[in-house]
Formats: sequence, structure tokens, C-alpha cells
Amino acid sequence: MTRPHLPSRSWRRPAGLVLGLAGVALATGLSAGQSVRAPDLTVTITPGQPARYEWDRQTTLKEPGGPREFYFTRAVYSSGGRRFRRQAWATDYPKADRQFLTVLRRLINLDASEYENAVRLDYPDLRRFPFLYALEVGDMALSEPEVEGLRNYLLAGGFLMIDDFWGTWQWENFQYEMSRVFPDRPIVDIPMDHPIFNMVYDIHEILQVPNVGNGVRGGPTYEQDGYVPAARGIFDDQGRLVVAINWNTDLGDAWEWADNPYYPLKFSTFAFEMGVNFIVYAMSH
Repeated sequence: MTRPHLPSRSWRRPAGLVLGLAGVALATGLSAGQSVRAPDLTVTITPGQPARYEWDRQTTLKEPGGPREFYFTRAVYSSGGRRFRRQAWATDYPKADRQFLTVLRRLINLDASEYENAVRLDYPDLRRFPFLYALEVGDMALSEPEVEGLRNYLLAGGFLMIDDFWGTWQWENFQYEMSRVFPDRPIVDIPMDHPIFNMVYDIHEILQVPNVGNGVRGGPTYEQDGYVPAARGIFDDQGRLVVAINWNTDLGDAWEWADNPYYPLKFSTFAFEMGVNFIVYAMSH
């Protein structure tokens, strides 16, 4: 599979994110083949290729009280795009992670760290964390060490939850990146009778969860041409679900803005229920 051609589009600016990279690049006169470093970040321009963003730290792990049973671990991955923009992996970070953890710790008996934990895919101890969350994967552009790191992580028993990417061209880019990780494993629809949909909460329907702007306005719930939400996955040879893909939906925004009285309760409730189910599945399979 070849990398799909991504049309030039305007990206939605997530609330609370500051697009500081454009100013960094323009101020330094960044040209082809050069790199500029911002705090913990390297931006590289290669002729004929999208700008590449790489995070230099390996993990943000915090253990002030000693090791915990569970860490909500966010995947830090390389991304590329036609515009200078903040790295895609950091969308909604860290507020969404913190708010989800606050609710998770109240809902189930799990010794979960209260801190966010962002970890690079090529981190040698990635398999220490059985649950991994990644979003905005329509802009994903993995390096070879990241491909190898993610493959080894999943084969060792890890679980990856994908969220917040929309429409045909973002799907094609994500599908290409996953074909590099697992060339021989198809992406399929997860049947609604799969255990992941009733680990703690019974999920009978896949709702399309809108971003905060569309949610508080009353719609639409979709973005781009992503009209129908889907729950898809990749399974290993033993039938274990190793990648759960939430396409044409934005669970992370529902976590992040659950405290907004104008954001519809049904969407944030559904998003928390899905997240809890995925984590319990990851910790028990």
C-alpha cells in the first residue's frame, strides 16, 4: 500500500491549543533540509515532503507516590502536514487525559495514576503500559523505529485505542500507517456482541460524538465527509483485539469538555463508558 495523497485542507483548531510552530519556523527562515528545535520538539523540512514533527522526550511519567497499577498512556508519534501546526498527538492534551482519569478513578476499582502519561512509540519500556491512546491519526507519519516499537508493543500484549479522526482521506492515511505496522492483518468492523462493548457498560449503539464547537451549537455531529461513525479493529492470531479504532467520532473532546454545561451530556456519558470499557478490556486480555 502506498501513502495516499492528502489534499490541502484547513485543519480544525482544537480549543485550548496554541499553534506556535508557524511563528518558530517563519522567524528562523526554515528552509528545505533544515531543522528547528522548539522545547522538546524538532521540526524538519525535506524537499517534496510534508513538514515532520518529532517530540524529543521519551515519556512524561510521574510517580511521586511510587508505581501505580494503571497509567492513562498517550502515544507520542511523529506527524506531518501541509501546514505548520502543533503535533497531532497532543490534541486535547493534557486536559482530556486528566478529566478522564478523574472520572475513571470514581467509576471503577483501579489503582490509576492521577497524572497524564505521554510516551513515545519508540520508548524501550513502552510495554510497561498495557493501554495506549492515540488520536488525530489522519496526520500520522511514523518513523521506522516507531513502526517497530508499536508492532512489538502490540505483539507483546499491548492495546491501542484510536480516536478523533474523520473522513475518507484521514482514514486512508491511517490505514497506510497501520499497514506498515501489520502488513498482513486487516482492519475489520468490531461486532456489537464483542466483549469490549459490555466489559462494564453495555454499549448497544455507536454514537457519533462531536467536537466541542459542534456539540454546543447543536450540530452537525460530523466533520469533513465522516458522516457515519464506526468502531473497527485489528485482531491478533489468538482473536484478541489489539487495536480499537473509533473513526468519525471524537471521544477525547467529550472527556475534555464534560465540565461544559452546554456540551450535551449524552455524548460525554457515552465517551466515558467507551473509555472505561476499553481500559478494562486492555487490563484483562
